[in-house]
Amino acid sequence: MTALHLTIALDAMGGDYGIPVVVPAALKVLRKHSSVRLVLVGDQEQISAALREHQADVGARLTIQHASQKVEMDDLPSVALRNKKDSSMRIAINLVKSGDVDACVSAGNTGALMAVARFVLKTLKGIDRPAICTALPTISGRTHMLDLGANIGSGPEVLQQFAVMGSELANAVDGIENPTVGLLNIGEEEMKGGEEIKKAAELIASSGVNYYGFVEGDDIFKGTVNVVVCDGFIGNIALKSGEGVAKMVTHFLKEEFKRSFFSKLRALIALPVLKAFKNRVDPGRYNGATLIGLQGIVVKSHGGADVDSFANAIEVAIKEVDHNVPERIAKQVETLLVERRAG
Repeated sequence: MTALHLTIALDAMGGDYGIPVVVPAALKVLRKHSSVRLVLVGDQEQISAALREHQADVGARLTIQHASQKVEMDDLPSVALRNKKDSSMRIAINLVKSGDVDACVSAGNTGALMAVARFVLKTLKGIDRPAICTALPTISGRTHMLDLGANIGSGPEVLQQFAVMGSELANAVDGIENPTVGLLNIGEEEMKGGEEIKKAAELIASSGVNYYGFVEGDDIFKGTVNVVVCDGFIGNIALKSGEGVAKMVTHFLKEEFKRSFFSKLRALIALPVLKAFKNRVDPGRYNGATLIGLQGIVVKSHGGADVDSFANAIEVAIKEVDHNVPERIAKQVETLLVERRAG
């Protein structure tokens, strides 16, 4: 039997669906990865009942960690921190802190997850703020983008840290030798943007990453660079706008193909192409945002993720554990700090 080499805790109660999604996603991942062990964190009775429904049971590779509380999707971060210390989210992160697991995945409340993860795990040395980073589909493949909503009003030094972290993540999980890094701005020209963004560009250019320069909003999905760096306010708007456009295009296609008998016939002929299109733009394929910059691996799944999408988020965690992402970032940031002190 293959030796177990990594363990991941799953917040079974988080998200819009909780156990009905998390349990079958966990079983799917276990069938694919013989060396992975999963810990389902949540109400033991409910999880056990779900496992019986799927004709599965606990064992060496699948265990249950009971949690008496659940962080609701509308809970304030302060409520999750102070009043729900026995929540499935908190216990899953505690397991990362104690070293009992290598990473955790949750579809729960983003604000609460970031607050609890930052409180429990702390940030890496030299990192002022953790960021939310995810991969987005592009014409040429995919690009990593950060920050997507964890921070508002990020200064030049913080954006420089985002650039270093994003570069290391892309290198680790995508195997890109020297990822290109772009700074999101209102134009590509050097004179565009305010003084803060210009200062950030100078710092990023001097940080040892493969700095491409300023990029615009359309560059995100063109795949101009491997990593796009921005403030969380801007990043979240860009992300939601992209998701909205994808939904709009899909909606318009459905409407047009339903207009008449002949359009329905054309839709039938085009079905393989439509399925391929849907697969390429499906957000579920890219589900799994990293809370990057922490002393531990925490992956955020979309709250409304289905089984396949949540399984993809677990895959993200597996990749990051396999490639020691926090350790790589810590090493690179330490190099940056040494150079800054020398300068």
